[in-house]
Amino acid sequence: MKKSINNGRRAMQRGAQQGFTLIEVMVVVVILGILAALIVPNVMGRGEKAKVDTSKITLANVASALDQYKLDNNKYPTTQEGLDALINQPAGAKNWMAGGYLKGGAPKDSWDNDLQYVAPGSEGRPYDLYSFGADGKEGGEGNDADLYFEK
Repeated sequence: MKKSINNGRRAMQRGAQQGFTLIEVMVVVVILGILAALIVPNVMGRGEKAKVDTSKITLANVASALDQYKLDNNKYPTTQEGLDALINQPAGAKNWMAGGYLKGGAPKDSWDNDLQYVAPGSEGRPYDLYSFGADGKEGGEGNDADLYFEK
C-alpha cells in the first residue's frame, strides 16, 4: 500500500513540473486568431442594425398607441396635437384613456431624436409616422435613411 502512495506522489510531482511547450502555445494563439478573423467581421456593424431594428419596433408601438387613441376618440391626433396627445390629454379628446397611451414620455428613436408625425398623411394614409434615422435629418442613405411606419 505504501508503495502505491509513493508512486502516486511521484506522478503528481512530474505532472506539476510539466507545462505547455512554445509550439503548443503558438498553435492555440493561431487558432484563436483564425476564429477572431472569422467572427469579428460578422459582429462589427451589428450595433447600427440593432438601432434601426429598435427604431422600427418603436414606430410600431407608437402606431399601435395611435390606433388605440383613434378607437377611443374616433380620430387620430392632429399634426398640431402631435404625439404629445398620446401622453397628455388634448382638449378635444373626450374619451382619452386615463394615464395616457404611452408610458415614459415623448417617444424617441434609437438615436435619441423625436419621432415625426403628420396627420393626415401622404398618399391617403391617415397619418405618417417616421424617424429621420441616424443623422436626424430628412433623407439620407444607409443608417441615415428615414424609417417610415408602413400601415
